[in-house]
Amino acid sequence: MKTPGLGFGALGSLLLTANGTAVPLGPAKQRAVLAMLLIRRNRPVSVEALIDAVWDGDPVPAARTSIQSYVSTLRRLLRDAGGNPNTVLASAPPGYQLNVADAECDVGRFLAAKTAGIAAAAAGDCEEASSRLSAALSEWRGPVFDDLSGFSFVDAYATALLEERLAAHTARAEAEIACDRPGAVISELEVLVSRYPHHEPLWAQLITAYYVTERQSDALRAYRRLKTELADGLGIDPGPTVNALHERILRQEPIAGRRTRATPLTTRAQRSAGPKSASLEIAVVSEPVVARLRDEAGRLYRLNGATTRIGRLDDNDIVLDDTEVSRHHAVIADTGTSFVITDLRSTNGVKVQRRRIRPTAVLADGDSIRIGAHEFMFEIRSH
Repeated sequence: MKTPGLGFGALGSLLLTANGTAVPLGPAKQRAVLAMLLIRRNRPVSVEALIDAVWDGDPVPAARTSIQSYVSTLRRLLRDAGGNPNTVLASAPPGYQLNVADAECDVGRFLAAKTAGIAAAAAGDCEEASSRLSAALSEWRGPVFDDLSGFSFVDAYATALLEERLAAHTARAEAEIACDRPGAVISELEVLVSRYPHHEPLWAQLITAYYVTERQSDALRAYRRLKTELADGLGIDPGPTVNALHERILRQEPIAGRRTRATPLTTRAQRSAGPKSASLEIAVVSEPVVARLRDEAGRLYRLNGATTRIGRLDDNDIVLDDTEVSRHHAVIADTGTSFVITDLRSTNGVKVQRRRIRPTAVLADGDSIRIGAHEFMFEIRSH
């Protein structure tokens, strides 16, 4: 549903615009209501879920009344901004639904352009891939919901979207290298690996860019830096992809930028529906899906909210009574096109497909997840 003149933003501070002009959104809890609705845009959000998000699991007695008041004020702001308040922010038992087209929301535009860019890379069109991925990254104004940091649901969602952003940076760097422009991405990659020193795919692109620009010593130095960062920070070694790259450099083998990607990234709708031909048009995920975890006994745990917390304490969404599980062990976030699991600095880590994550991973249908002594299978099913 497209509403002329209205725009919504999450890639930076929470933003509502009317014909390009920012609309003041009021106090933090009111903004948190809008943020939660925006995260779950075009889907109903129960009043209970809003209360849990806004008061972080510790609601005040008048929480339900406060939610109603916040929604009423938000509808007035939407009306003053030129929208139909009861259509844009509709009642949707047992709660409310914010109806926002992808083109009206920076997250929607980012994810659509990122998907199109990776599809272009899979088709071997590095120029189109670079253009689309650059457009995707231009949507970012700053950290996700920067004015609402501290709300647990925001922090988990921001972590998940950061993984999407770093994947876009990695894919764009790969496209630029494939287009014979490795020097154009070196400075950006140097900044990114300093900021996110445990993110191996960025290091792999930086090492490649150094090597193909005849800076072999810098490439080897970057590998040693990565190895030190991972050992000191996580107690692990680089993965097989980076190690194989390192071996090729030591043997001084030629490394050409890849023109195609063997396994293109797919949206969760594409994973559940099976292989499809890639489209470079903006992708709209309209088919509702259900994500869930299945344990070894066959019990199902449905992932209903924007985030699902897993841990030993009772305030988690999925409680695991296991001494090997940390109090707050992991969180799974729904970004709108994918599900991302994040290790919350747990003692024993999180394994996806038998490999410890560092600290996040994008989940695919059928992935195994190991948390403490518990083994789960991640499943995506259409309604």
